[in-house]
Parts: sequence; structure tokens; C-alpha cells
Amino acid sequence: MASSTDHEVAAFVAQVEISSEHQPEFLQAVHEVVESVMPVVLDNKTYQDANILERLVEPDRLLRFRVTWEDDQGRVHVNRAYRVEFSNVLGPYKGGMRFHPTVNESVLKFLGFEQVFKNSLTGLLMGGGKGGSDFDPKGKSDAEVRRFCEALMLELGRHIGPDTDVPAGDIGVGAREVGYMFGAYRRLHNKHVGVLTGKGIGWGGSLIRTEATGYGCVEFCRHMLEHTGDGFAGKKCVVSGSGNVAQHAAEKLIKLDAKVLSLSDSKGCIYVEDGLTTEHLEWIKDLKNNRRGRIHEAADAFDGIEYREGGEPWDIACDVALPCATQNEVSEDEARRLVKGGVRAVAEGANMPVEAGGVAVFQQAGVLFGPGKAANAGGVAVSGLEMAQNAGRLMWSADKVETQLEDIMRDIHAKCIEHGSGAHSTAKGVPDYVRGANVGGFIRVADAMLDQGLW
Repeated sequence: MASSTDHEVAAFVAQVEISSEHQPEFLQAVHEVVESVMPVVLDNKTYQDANILERLVEPDRLLRFRVTWEDDQGRVHVNRAYRVEFSNVLGPYKGGMRFHPTVNESVLKFLGFEQVFKNSLTGLLMGGGKGGSDFDPKGKSDAEVRRFCEALMLELGRHIGPDTDVPAGDIGVGAREVGYMFGAYRRLHNKHVGVLTGKGIGWGGSLIRTEATGYGCVEFCRHMLEHTGDGFAGKKCVVSGSGNVAQHAAEKLIKLDAKVLSLSDSKGCIYVEDGLTTEHLEWIKDLKNNRRGRIHEAADAFDGIEYREGGEPWDIACDVALPCATQNEVSEDEARRLVKGGVRAVAEGANMPVEAGGVAVFQQAGVLFGPGKAANAGGVAVSGLEMAQNAGRLMWSADKVETQLEDIMRDIHAKCIEHGSGAHSTAKGVPDYVRGANVGGFIRVADAMLDQGLW
């Protein structure tokens, strides 16, 4: 029989569905958070009286605008762009810009909502937001990407600033795109300020920012394993994706003496029975970052690398799985296959890559599961450190930044244990990291909202 809490959760999500119909990604994120934090709200009359949940699921503002740009043949194109500013009670809105054909209001509201709690968990002074466009940089020349970024900043530049809203990169937005957007903002506003993160090292970027999301994901997973008296040495690991996050997760795993069995892209995956070597990984980095090739080319270049067209890492027997590609890439069925293959720990390197049914499968099987708002917070954590460096006109050493990143990931893990262990544990006494991350992030935001009045 459903509990009274379940009824409250269902009623709340049903109400959100009315105002956010046809937004499945956003509703999925809301349901996951509300399911965790509703008991906390029901136990706190002050939260109820202040309608904290109702206020949190509604962004402060949602900007949608047209971007008009010319291709190399002089043809005019029109794209939609968005910026969702969800909450700034903890600091300036902070979250990436995504350029991909799948970008829409639902996806960005989901990402912005998640970002609020993720940024809260870091302990840094950052609010939550997200943005992007349905523009696809793939197949475009550098000049076309530059013209699009400059046209985008004509409007976006009105709404962002170092103390207001600080975007970063995301899918489809790397160093090239950040550079073009920053250059346009600088010229339009005659200011060289930390208005974007992920900048070039020579003009305001932070060391370790490129590596941060992948490194942080592995670091969080390391803490999960060590909490059970285990470690990475000798562990068979599968990693999805082959972009920035996957590359640096694999790099960190190799440094920790784990065996990386796979990387992937949208066409298939590679399987390396003996584990990727540093030589393999450096070649793949050049392939993906400079030559913009496909992962199957690695199998042609090296003996011992097998390419599985249409294949996925989730069919490979492993101890640890790190989904680092995109949202909802691990279904309930794929989660069952991972459990059958012996997986012991899963940490989300991407934003919500495991569907809700898959999360339940892992938790019911007693698998350690690190949700994205905790496990992939390393990227935004170092973005926050980049903002601090910009504010002081400083540049910290790589060792200093990496040490701070490790401290932040350790503290996030501790918050998850505080709010997700004991009576809240899942099967086999495993901490409920989903609840821990949601509640830990929520309480800091909710208390700040109470302190600052009805805004």
C-alpha cells in the first residue's frame, strides 16, 4: 500500500505536470528530487509554510530567443536559443551552454534544475542555470561556428555577467565555442571579466578544468568503493562516450591501476580485453579532439582493440561502470545486464544517464550508485574555482586546483553518506546516494531561501 509520502509526491508531481506538460526530461528530474526530499519537507513546517518545493521547481526566468546567422555560402539560418536561470540564492546562476539538435525547453529545465542541487553540494557560492541552442556545430566550419556564437552573444550578453550568470561549456560547446562567445562578449561590453568558464588557460581559464568532470567522477567512485573497504586497483571498468568526460575518466582510472575495457560513440563501442593503455588513450584523444574522427578508427590503428558496431559498454562484464555520454543512455534492461555481468559500482559522469528504472535496478541489487549531481560535480566545482581565480586576477597551480577538487569530491561524498546511510540505506546496507545527494543539496538551498525572504 502506498504511504502518505508517496501520495504527497504523486500529487506534487501531477501539479507540476500541469504547468510543464510535454517536458518529460524535466518531470523525470523533478520526480527524482521530490521523492527524496518530500519526507524532509513534511517534517519541517517552515519549509511547508514557505512553499519551498513549489518555488524551487519554477525557474526564476526562462529566456528564449532567435539566433540568425550566415553560413559560408551567405545563406541565412535561424536557430532557437535558451537560458534557464533557475536559482541564484547561493550565488550567480552557473551552468553550461549546450549546442545540439535535441536542445529544447524540457532538456534545459531538467539540466538547470539538477544544476541547482549539484552546485549546492560543492559548497561553493554558485546558483543553478543552464542554456543552449538547437544549433549543431558538427560539420560546420570554424567561421560558421564563430558567426553563430557572435550572433548568439548579441542577445545572451544582455543577461549574463560575472556576478549575474556565468555560463560554461557542455555538449557541443568546447574551447573553440567558449572562445568565440567570450570574444564577442568582450568586444560588445568592453570588459574582460569572468563571464564564462572553461576559457583558454592563457586568458583566464583554470588548470584542471578540462579534466575536472572525468577526474571528479572517478574520485567520487573511489570514495564509494573505499567506504566499503575496496579500491580501484585491478577493477574491470567500462566507460561510455569518448569525449572530454570519458577521456579523463579513463585517464584517471588508468592512473589508479584500474583496467578500462571500453569507450564508445553514437555508432558503437570498442572493447579492449587487456585494458586501454596510456598510448591508446592519447591516440584516441587526438582522434576525437583534433581530427574529429569516430571511435571505430582505434580498432584499425591498434591490435587488441575490438570494435563492436552498434554495441554498448553495458554488455561487457565489469566491476565498475561510468556512463559518461548523455542523459538516459542506460535503460532498465541495460542496468539488469550490468548487474548480471557483476557490476559493483556505477557513477554517473554525464547528466542523468541512467533512467529511473535503471537506478531502481542498481539499488535493489545492492550496487553502489553515484548520481550525476554528486558524481559529475567536479566540472562545475572547478568552474567555481575558475571564477574565484578570475575575481582575484590570479592563476593557481594545477596541484592546488586538483587538491581542491579532491577535497570537494570528498566533502560531497560525506554529505551523501550523512543523508543517505543508516535507516535510509538501500539493499544490503548500501548507502542511498541518490537520497543523500538530493537532501544534502536541497537543505542548503532551502535554508538560504528562508533566510532571504520571499523572492
